[in-house]
Amino acid sequence: MKLLVIGGGGREHAIVDKLRRDAPRAQIFAAPGNPGIEAVARCVPIGAEDVESIARFADDEAIDLTVVGPETPLAAGVVDLFALHGLPIFGPASTAARLESSKAFAKALMRDIGVPTAAFETFTDPKAALSYLAGMEPPVVVKASGLAAGKGVLICRSREEARRAVEELLVAGRFGEAGRRIVIEAFLEGPEISVFFITDGERAVPLVSARDHKRLEEGDRGPNTGGMGAFAPVPEVGPDLVETVRTGIAEPVVAELAARGSPYSGFLYVGLVLTEDGPKVLEFNCRLGDPEAQAVLPITEASLVEPMLAVAVGDGVSGWQPEAARGAALVTVLASDGYPASYPTGLPIGVPDGLESDDLRVYHAGTAMLDGKLVTAGGRVLGVTGVGRTAEEAAARSRRGAELIEFEGKRWRRDIGG
Repeated sequence: MKLLVIGGGGREHAIVDKLRRDAPRAQIFAAPGNPGIEAVARCVPIGAEDVESIARFADDEAIDLTVVGPETPLAAGVVDLFALHGLPIFGPASTAARLESSKAFAKALMRDIGVPTAAFETFTDPKAALSYLAGMEPPVVVKASGLAAGKGVLICRSREEARRAVEELLVAGRFGEAGRRIVIEAFLEGPEISVFFITDGERAVPLVSARDHKRLEEGDRGPNTGGMGAFAPVPEVGPDLVETVRTGIAEPVVAELAARGSPYSGFLYVGLVLTEDGPKVLEFNCRLGDPEAQAVLPITEASLVEPMLAVAVGDGVSGWQPEAARGAALVTVLASDGYPASYPTGLPIGVPDGLESDDLRVYHAGTAMLDGKLVTAGGRVLGVTGVGRTAEEAAARSRRGAELIEFEGKRWRRDIGG
């Protein structure tokens, strides 16, 4: 069997690692991959956004299954292109991927079908946005509608902060085209969770729940990032809650997309806030979360190759049900100094020999090889995942590994899961 993973970050490293466990004899490729992935798969120098070259490669190599890691190629239509060529691929087509690529679209869809979410309005005109803000009580949330690498959500604790956020997005163009339309919504109070599903366009089968920590600093302070760490499973997420999310959110959304002529298949990430009034949707992602995938996949016992392939060829997931998670996992992200703003690259990374084991994985997110040496090449550099029988054991392993890895300016949180 030949498998291809599109992407080159920590999530894609975790996906490749999982596929290697599920299909040890498979030939696995990654486009473009990274130095960590290269140890377990063949990396090909094709950017994740170069969807036409990826499709040609998959056709030439007779790839049996392609798995899309990041959101950008989904929005660019990689699934649509593969379908034109009859190539099996796991992920939603571009019209269905609007659930993530357009927050305005997702919010309107939820309002149309009664899925619980925060009160909101969308804007392209800064004056209209500021007028709407005048009637809101802080805190409020200002979001870029388009894709902004996980950094387009601004939580504003005062009207002045919210005013600045609107001006940064709609006037100064902080997120470029992604921020030309914004969503302003009420702030939801309560703990956040992520519930992941595999869906075939009709049914949604849940995977392990997770919680990530997006704030840069300990105590959930500082600016939002793409994620500073995550853990799985979430103790307060029991079967009843997952079933509520499946039947009240995931499957109704999938059904509505199908009714609109945009059938959805692939991973579906439902980001929720557990409010006093019940779970409400914070956002949808059309792929596995990052860094959540680095905690969810190491403890997912069931093979994902079979259901993903079944969905990719149109057979569906009827009758498939994954086993319970294997213990707990926690990932600590090691970030560059200055992240999520500007940061240096090209700094040598020291990873002790023999550090990794079945219970400690190091996933590469922003690394490169320079003159034969591993160096930093991104804001989030590595994810250090500990696996244990308990959350405490997993956390201790993750933090011990994080301590031992060295690069100049290394930043990380010691309270993930706390």
